[in-house]
Amino acid sequence: MITLPVAGRSEHYTVQPSKIIALGLNYREHIAESNSVQVRGFTQELPSEPILFPKTPNCLIGPEEEIVLPSIVARYNFEEPRTDYEGELALIISKRCRNVAVSEAYDAILGFTCMNDVSQRNIQNGDRGGWFRGKSFDTFGPIGPRIVPIDEIGDPQALAIETRLNGATVQKGNTAQMIFSIAETVAFISENFTLERGDIILTGTPSGIGPLHPGDVVEVEVEGIGVLRNRVAARSI
Repeated sequence: MITLPVAGRSEHYTVQPSKIIALGLNYREHIAESNSVQVRGFTQELPSEPILFPKTPNCLIGPEEEIVLPSIVARYNFEEPRTDYEGELALIISKRCRNVAVSEAYDAILGFTCMNDVSQRNIQNGDRGGWFRGKSFDTFGPIGPRIVPIDEIGDPQALAIETRLNGATVQKGNTAQMIFSIAETVAFISENFTLERGDIILTGTPSGIGPLHPGDVVEVEVEGIGVLRNRVAARSI
């Protein structure tokens, strides 16, 4: 069970989503690097509506826990096995809701935190079933280090995002660069699925994604929230 401190309060929040819904291709510069990523579904075209995919709750881990590269990848003998970091702003839903208007979307948000949308690229690209498996291996959803309530975050559409790999900055962006705003994203998702209290939405990653290796330390920092730090390990069996 993952519990995170809540900024400005003495309480802790237990992370227990019924579902995790993530956004793909929500930053223009990330779309521009799609050729180097070489994942099915990545194109140079701007999406006409949010591109959604799931991550399953088993992927969640807390700050300082290990991201474990799955041993099953070795079975496939990929020429260049690649598991990537993706630093993102995540939001947590505050109440059960459906068909939320854009103008009322912030009323459905409990708060914000950092997440790392870890992605096994070879499987993500090769599975006929789509992105599901490559996004949902155990430990592929680090979250934290705290929850910042929506009334304390300031403008969530103007937050700096930075990812560091072994101390070097590899991603640097701002939530102002999103193609679909946070409010538009919540509204669109709620048109498709009933959102439950505690559900998590990932809002997309800036450019600069890249591979992880055993021993790496990856940090995701979002302005006003803090630094989510995790080490990478390889599962031996």
